[in-house]
Amino acid sequence: MNVDLILKKVMKKIEEDYSIPIEVSARHVHLSKDHIEKLFGKEYSLTIKKNLSQPGQYQYQERVNLIGPKGVITGVTILGPARDKTQVEVSRTDAIKLGIKPPVRESGDLKDSETIVISNEREVVKATESVIIAKRHIHMEPKDAEYFGVRDKQSVGVKLLSNRPVILQDVTVRVDESYKLNMHIDHDEANCAGCEEGVVGLLIV
Repeated sequence: MNVDLILKKVMKKIEEDYSIPIEVSARHVHLSKDHIEKLFGKEYSLTIKKNLSQPGQYQYQERVNLIGPKGVITGVTILGPARDKTQVEVSRTDAIKLGIKPPVRESGDLKDSETIVISNEREVVKATESVIIAKRHIHMEPKDAEYFGVRDKQSVGVKLLSNRPVILQDVTVRVDESYKLNMHIDHDEANCAGCEEGVVGLLIV
């Protein structure tokens, strides 16, 4: 048998067995209960539009606007459930448009992050230390981590098998029983690699 053909089959098998679904995460807001009340009114209940890939998380029908020193981004998605503190996740391109310099952080790490103004047709609130550029990461169940031979908080590389393949370094592995296997990147990273729907990544430990 042709050696090149054997090699191609082996590589295809590796990609199938060790690939990770890639999900592009657009700009969005996780509102605190206090900010939901201030923006939409006391006792207001946001309307769930659809469930997200991660169990127990969903997108609301309502939208908000982000107001920065140099620009405004309208119609920004709100994700649920509500959090103790508002968190806003944007790309580097979004940050430039808004005129802010948010740090690259893991979700929930908001100390000394950027401040933004959030509005809707009804009200305006100031979200202090709330804006980050989300650090690229992989969600895994414990069984996935065992299969891939990685651990929670480990930093790995991932090759995006896209139209313009790139290797992303410093990808954080996040392991929890509630997670479903996929990798989250933002639009800047996706555009750089020419990602389209259905793209997967190959873990490089």
